[in-house]
Amino acid sequence: MKTKITFRHVKSQPELQEAALEAAERFEKFYNGITSTDIIFKNEADKTVEFTVRVQGNTLIAKETSDEFHKSLYVASDKMIRQLQKRKEKVYHSI
Repeated sequence: MKTKITFRHVKSQPELQEAALEAAERFEKFYNGITSTDIIFKNEADKTVEFTVRVQGNTLIAKETSDEFHKSLYVASDKMIRQLQKRKEKVYHSI
């Protein structure tokens, strides 16, 4: 799986990069068909984290905005995990 991390309007922070990579690695435990993951950190009015996960045939997006990047990261990763679990259930139960 390829993982790309982008920082918009904020300097790259190693601790955020490491936390984002750990979150992306967790996704593989919930769904095997992930081809790539894009993680975007935006600093606009609030701190926004967006995950874009490409799986076979679909693109899943989870976005969260809060007052801290770490909080946004964990909530957005939980949203993505729920989407991946739902996708896995849908794919495997349709067979």
